[in-house]
Amino acid sequence: MDVLTQNFSLYGRGFLGTVELTAYSSLLALALGFLMASFRVSPVGPLRALGTVWVTVLRNTPLTLLFFAVLLGLPRFGLVLPFTLFAVLALGCYTSAFICEALRSGINTVPRGQGEAARSLGMSFGRTLRHVVLPQAFRAVIPPVGSTLIALAKNSAIAGAFSVTELLGTYKTLNELGYSIIWTFVWIALGYLIITLTISALFNVLEQRWGVAR
Repeated sequence: MDVLTQNFSLYGRGFLGTVELTAYSSLLALALGFLMASFRVSPVGPLRALGTVWVTVLRNTPLTLLFFAVLLGLPRFGLVLPFTLFAVLALGCYTSAFICEALRSGINTVPRGQGEAARSLGMSFGRTLRHVVLPQAFRAVIPPVGSTLIALAKNSAIAGAFSVTELLGTYKTLNELGYSIIWTFVWIALGYLIITLTISALFNVLEQRWGVAR
């Protein structure tokens, strides 16, 4: 317990940093994932191509490499932001590719006839997607989206290597102070467990309320 009680403020800053990083990255990932999923099912060819390229590139790029590209590459083009924002950008964009595919798989579960019926009533593609398809697809994608955001929370540990305050990075300071590395990581793991279980509980509530009955 000494590792935790004597360094509670350090753990607290790291824990809050991870929570903040996870929350902002999740919002960005959901927004971009929704946008790219819309592109991938769009009747407009260039939009479908853009969505496909986005997903293909990001899903097949190591997250660490993406961190290097964002944190070290963007400043060369004059975009200078705090490292935390760069980390949010890298995590959000990376995860959005997986959110996109989860949403697209949910969209594909909606019977084609419902979209055709909506269009026959004069509804545009955007209105059909927003009012007919997505509400039904949302119910089917709650579990995979929850799993993806749990993975995002764990992936946020990479940000510590780029001077971003987060939970895993606390081990460096504690190791320099001579604390047991085993107990240091035990408390770090507990912090991540709290975050991931909270996300899991939230999506369990959403699934019980709106999920597809099995």
